[in-house]
Amino acid sequence: MLFPRSSGMLLHPTSFPSRFGIGDMGIEAYRFIDFLVESDQQYWQLLPLGPTGYGNSPYSCYSAMAGNPLLINPELLRDQQLLGDEDFANLPEFPLDYVDFERAIALKVPLLKKACENFKAKASPIQQKEFSAFCESKQNWLEDYALFMALKDHFGGVSWNNWEPEIARREPESVEKWLQQLNAEIYYYKYVQFEFFRQWTELKRYANLRDIKIIGDIPIYVAHDSADVWSHPEIFCLDEATGEPALMAGVPPDYFSNTGQLWGNPVYNWEKLQATNFEWWVQRFEAIFAYVDVTRIDHFRGFEAYWAVKRGQETAIEGEWIKAPGTALLDLINEKFGNLPIIAEDLGVITPEVEALRDRYEFPGMKILQFAFGAGPGDPFLPFNYDRNCVVYTGTHDNDTTIGWFNQLQHYERDEVLRYLGCIDPQGIHWSLIRMGWISIANLAIVPFQDLLGLDTDARMNFPGKPEGNWGWRYRPEALNWDVRDRLKTMTYICGRAPNKH
Repeated sequence: MLFPRSSGMLLHPTSFPSRFGIGDMGIEAYRFIDFLVESDQQYWQLLPLGPTGYGNSPYSCYSAMAGNPLLINPELLRDQQLLGDEDFANLPEFPLDYVDFERAIALKVPLLKKACENFKAKASPIQQKEFSAFCESKQNWLEDYALFMALKDHFGGVSWNNWEPEIARREPESVEKWLQQLNAEIYYYKYVQFEFFRQWTELKRYANLRDIKIIGDIPIYVAHDSADVWSHPEIFCLDEATGEPALMAGVPPDYFSNTGQLWGNPVYNWEKLQATNFEWWVQRFEAIFAYVDVTRIDHFRGFEAYWAVKRGQETAIEGEWIKAPGTALLDLINEKFGNLPIIAEDLGVITPEVEALRDRYEFPGMKILQFAFGAGPGDPFLPFNYDRNCVVYTGTHDNDTTIGWFNQLQHYERDEVLRYLGCIDPQGIHWSLIRMGWISIANLAIVPFQDLLGLDTDARMNFPGKPEGNWGWRYRPEALNWDVRDRLKTMTYICGRAPNKH
């Protein structure tokens, strides 16, 4: 896909202000879309929207297809008479600048359960029909997901391979028994998916009507403790006796870590996947494009070759590259869906073979300005080395904020940045880097919202390799101010990235 010359912002919905402790699909999401429109942006990029597990990471979800119930806005449920004002009468005070996930979950889950009971009792025939139609349209993953989550609750949250052996192995009689026994709990998990997709569809429609396109995110791997691995164990490399990953995903030593990154996800059994004509991946692409306009494939290089680490290793150093049938998969996807709007996350150890796979489908790659300094004029992240078909970022969710990054540079590195820029914008280094991205030839330029606001390291979204304390940053309502909006709008116009309004 070739983007028009344009720009946008990276912001995950959990970062919105909200009186429920975590950003959601309520009024502040609509305010943010209005802010994008008013500043002449055309894209809103977000992190994966799935139901998060341990560590609250959107890159480690209980399902590759489902939505995160914590993003459901309770006020919109009240507007459907599924909750009442009395349910919001004694809301606790939440931190304004970060998500206290534990307390937000403790508040939201009882509200969702009450809304579910009211829906079950009061839903009109039309609503019941809508719910049935939704369940039918998502049946290739929803039934397994709802049963998985109900079982996970029943067994105290432990990983699926530690459940009773019969249901861990999905023996048909055991599955039937638990479907009957956990009927009410399964209904609840289907219902919250119904509400998630209803609210998300409305929000996306609002964005699209205002010419804002949404960029989603597909993590190439899925969590071991997920409905996907439990219901399709044959397409993952698992130990048959224990159900644990036999080969774990990760990357060798890189910019972020000198021991590499050991993610712990099971790698795919690509032979089995290819034998099914990649059925699970086809369903996954269908699912993501049902609710976004463009998607970024995280760790795209894993489609060409993947780093596999044997079980028992504590770091990713002792691994090996194994070839993957990316061309066969993407040819099939192209054949089924046409030329899909995909961004390839091509950071890290990238070989000519990975570049060839990316370029075969004209997928734009990623350029990160924070990586541009230190390797001299030949550095591929310096703007004068770009091709047009790429997406430039000041940083990603894995980077420090631009202010934090610049302040922590060694003096000689900082001098190199200053020499390249010529001078720093009086408004700060963050505006200098935004301007560098905006004036580059990259078709699309994206800025994390933290950089637009000029925030320091405490607004960072993720520290790779740090298992807890990530993903929590939130902004305050007053951050959507006219000064920032007008400055960005002017820069977007000057740099030829404003939409053509006829």
